[in-house]
Amino acid sequence: MRRPQSPRPGSTSRPRLLVALTAVAVLTATTAASCGDDDPDLALASAARNPVTEVIDAPATVTARAAATLTAPADGTLASLRVQPGQRVRRGQVLAVVASPTAQQRLRQAREALTAAKRAGRGVSTGDLTGSRRSTDKAADEAFDTARKAAEKIADPQLRDALLTQVTSAQRQYTAAARSADQAVRAVQRGINGLGSAVGALSAAQRLQAQQAYDLAKATVDALTLRAPIAGVVQPGGARAGGGSTGALAGLLEQAGGGAGLDPSVLTPSQGGPPAGVDDAVAVGGLVTAGTPVLTVVDTGQLGLLAEVDETDVLLVKAGVTATVELDAVTGASYDATVRSVDVLPTSSAQGGVTYRVRLALGAGKLAEDQPAPSPRPGMNAIVRLRVREAADAVTVPASAVFSADGRDAVWVVRDGRADRAPVTVGVQGADLVQILDGVQPGDRIVVRGADQVRDGQEVR
Repeated sequence: MRRPQSPRPGSTSRPRLLVALTAVAVLTATTAASCGDDDPDLALASAARNPVTEVIDAPATVTARAAATLTAPADGTLASLRVQPGQRVRRGQVLAVVASPTAQQRLRQAREALTAAKRAGRGVSTGDLTGSRRSTDKAADEAFDTARKAAEKIADPQLRDALLTQVTSAQRQYTAAARSADQAVRAVQRGINGLGSAVGALSAAQRLQAQQAYDLAKATVDALTLRAPIAGVVQPGGARAGGGSTGALAGLLEQAGGGAGLDPSVLTPSQGGPPAGVDDAVAVGGLVTAGTPVLTVVDTGQLGLLAEVDETDVLLVKAGVTATVELDAVTGASYDATVRSVDVLPTSSAQGGVTYRVRLALGAGKLAEDQPAPSPRPGMNAIVRLRVREAADAVTVPASAVFSADGRDAVWVVRDGRADRAPVTVGVQGADLVQILDGVQPGDRIVVRGADQVRDGQEVR
């Protein structure tokens, strides 16, 4: 039997709170009697059949189904803001527009270079080939570097990944074209091929570089129009760090996609933020730099919970386990929840212990008067009571009757007026009752108080 123990130093292990649904009923139904004037601290009760439930308590935080922070992709000003804080938006809706003269200038230069590359003829002498190759490589490297830096400052993970993928793909295509041009130039210099083949290969590499530079510059300009990547509610600025038993709010918001086992999406928090009492919204016409959080969209359509279960308890938690939830912010309310998944990898707590994240779907709540409870907000603290094991018709004894002897759980059974140590196998463990799988039968008289004072064969009246 795993009874509550004091946490070991440097550990986050908590005493397990085990709840038996009928503990009070069984203790009043069984008889407890003094074992004589010489043993006033001993008491007996009868083993009986009762339902028993084993519950594990865990700290948790309310999570949103998804969240995405939209940031400025380039330096400039906030040209327009199309939504208000608290407004519900649909996916793809235009939320804001950033004006960036620098990005627009790069696009104009890339368009001019592309036009010039398409008009270029074949009038290149042998002495110009190597210099042209180097110039083309330099222009390509600058374009790729600029595009990659701009993409990395975008907080929306889907848009950022899409732009970085585009940059990587373009760079690979150019590398292949440049390799062909280089081989052609060397062949001409060795007198193997004619000038035409080298000029053609070099011209193709230049056109490809110019086209890719234009495409990347246009992608940055297109990203100046900030669109909602998910449906949800808008709030100004970015996700902030703080609050909750699991750390930053960014770690409490889950990535969109639906279904069980969603991984938390680590969002980019606003760096530092404004002073206390100042709104972190970027005003229309205000200056922004690449990476400045402008708006965050939060999908609260399906709230969840992120609980942290100690390593000593986590093996009992499975998908489908039900739970009741209490929120610090809603006194007297109880919410339903169901486990969706249990993380495979652990999380080290600040105290040095090991916990595992358990993800739950949060259901409706009720107040004490059976009235609907208010919907919580992401980041609120909660206690989750996980019903990990249940037995409807179990042979039970009070938890105080079970002790450890010779590495096994045991109880004192009184037979013919004498104490007999009976090894037992414990099943479901409640707060006041525990299930006995073998070793005790219903009706057996058990020492339930003062078991440490009893010796084998001792007379018990």
